[in-house]
Amino acid sequence: MSLVLRGVDKRWGSVTALDGVDLDVAPGSRTAVVGPSGSGKTTLLRVVAGFDRPDAGRIVLDGTVLHDGEQHLPTHRRDVGVVMQDGALFPHLTVAENIGFGLRRTEPDRMRRIADLAGMVGLDAAMLARRPDALSGGQQQRVALARALARRPRLMLLDEPFSALDTALRASTRQMVADVLGAAGITTVLVTHDQAEALSFADQVAVMAGGRLLQAGPPRELYFRPRAPLVARFLGEAIILPATVGDGVARCALGTIPVADSQARGSREIMLRPEQLAVAEAGAVRGEVVSVAFNGPFCVLALRLAAHPEPLTLRQSAFGAPAPGTEVGLSVLGEAHVFAPD
Repeated sequence: MSLVLRGVDKRWGSVTALDGVDLDVAPGSRTAVVGPSGSGKTTLLRVVAGFDRPDAGRIVLDGTVLHDGEQHLPTHRRDVGVVMQDGALFPHLTVAENIGFGLRRTEPDRMRRIADLAGMVGLDAAMLARRPDALSGGQQQRVALARALARRPRLMLLDEPFSALDTALRASTRQMVADVLGAAGITTVLVTHDQAEALSFADQVAVMAGGRLLQAGPPRELYFRPRAPLVARFLGEAIILPATVGDGVARCALGTIPVADSQARGSREIMLRPEQLAVAEAGAVRGEVVSVAFNGPFCVLALRLAAHPEPLTLRQSAFGAPAPGTEVGLSVLGEAHVFAPD
């Protein structure tokens, strides 16, 4: 089911939560909406769900108008599933009762349907008689997902559902959710503050700031070809340098490096990701290691270059990492991205 938003506005008094948001979500795809706190991403989810009414704009789900001026479809008629950050399970109900909450009591084979939903999200049948406080955080989120799937929604909305889980459990639960929703062909919108989560979960990433949608597109496009430095920095560490660009290269503090835009000319800003820098003995550019941060399988080096006032960061294997104070050579992998002029 496709989801289309056009010119969606929402204000809370003098605060603009959404400012003319346009967004297209393809049928059966997964879109992750990311942005700093106060960017409007949760408000966006709430107006799509029908919890909040926009001040202006149009929202359409697979041809059904959810909101357009005075026309406003109530939440219970939208065929939208919602999974919140804490799961929002009913503590006095069993797992089976939570999953079946949205199903009619008279529905044929109701218990079989509940058991099938539990199996779909990887819950053992023995858990159906338990109450939520007897489950782990990951298991509770699986129950919440099964409950949302019970009514066969056309659209699934996920509001930071993995943020309370530890790192390992978050990754496995996220993959399970992606697999279940993908197999069911359900269009999904995920709100998250975790950039890595957005890039790995979604087919499309939408970056918001100040209530505005800055850029939306495939994860690799936004990561390597962001429209603005703000988008670049929000999706991970970015090395942004002034440069003179022309003839397919940029001349900057890192020397002469190729750029993706062969038509770009003049004084511009360019971007590299830290993983595009590598320590190389024969590197023409030299730098001094200021600090080394150990992160298990890799480390993050901060290097000071003579031609650049701020230290640059790069990632490399933790094995054989140079010590602080060491002078090293640098090489650049791939091409630099050139930002459009302001």
